[in-house]
Amino acid sequence: MKPKIRTPYFEIGTKNYIYGDTVLEYALAADRAAEKYDIDVLFITPAVEIRRIAENTKHLIILAPYMDTLRPGRGMADILPEALKAAGAQGVVINHCEKPMSLPQMKATVDRARELDFLVFACADTLEEAKAIAQLHPDIINPEPSSIIGGGNGVTPMDYVEASIREIKAIYPDILVEQAAGITNGQQVYDFIMAGSEAAGAASGIMKAADPIAMIDEMIAATRRAADDLKLRKA
Repeated sequence: MKPKIRTPYFEIGTKNYIYGDTVLEYALAADRAAEKYDIDVLFITPAVEIRRIAENTKHLIILAPYMDTLRPGRGMADILPEALKAAGAQGVVINHCEKPMSLPQMKATVDRARELDFLVFACADTLEEAKAIAQLHPDIINPEPSSIIGGGNGVTPMDYVEASIREIKAIYPDILVEQAAGITNGQQVYDFIMAGSEAAGAASGIMKAADPIAMIDEMIAATRRAADDLKLRKA
C-alpha cells in the first residue's frame, strides 16, 4: 500500500556522499528523530542499501533514487521495480537533475510505479518543467533550480518558493510541493514550510555539515516547530 504522508514532512537524500554502514547510521538517526518529533521522514537511499534500512528502521518512508521500467526477465544491470519493492522501497524519485529523464521516460516510470503502489517523487528544474510534470500526477513535485542544488550556491529564493507552490497547486491541488535546494540549517526548513511548502529536505546540507547526525535532528525538529506554528496560525 502506498504510504500516506502527513504534512509538513521532511526529506533526506544521501545521494552518493556516503555509503555502507554510514548510510545506516544516518538512517537510524533519522528514524529516531522521526519518532521523537512525530514527523514523517522520506529517506532517499542508494538502491543497494534499501533492504538493510527497511529492516532496521520503523518510522521512515524509504524511496529509491531511480528505477528502470523493465519487467522481470532479461535486462542485465537495469534496476527492476519489483526488486526495489521486495527490498522495502515504498517509492521512487524521478527526474532529479543528476539523473534527468525525458517526459516519455517519466510517464513510463510513473505508470510502472502505479502498478506497484509506489509513491512518486518528481523533481523539476524550472516552473515550466514542473507544470509539465504535474500532468503526470506524481504524488510530490520538488521544483528546485539545479543551479542551487549541491550547496554553496545559496538557498532557493522565497519568491520562487511561493510562485512554484501557487502555480502547481493551481493545476493539481492534491500534488504535494516540496522545496529543498540549498537548505543548510533548521531555520531555513522552518522558513520554507511557513511560506507554504508542504515539506523541506536536504542532501548536501546534511552530508556536508560539521555534525550530520546533529543536523538531521535540527532539521526534523524545525519541521515539528513549523507544524506546531501552522496549527496555531489556523486556530
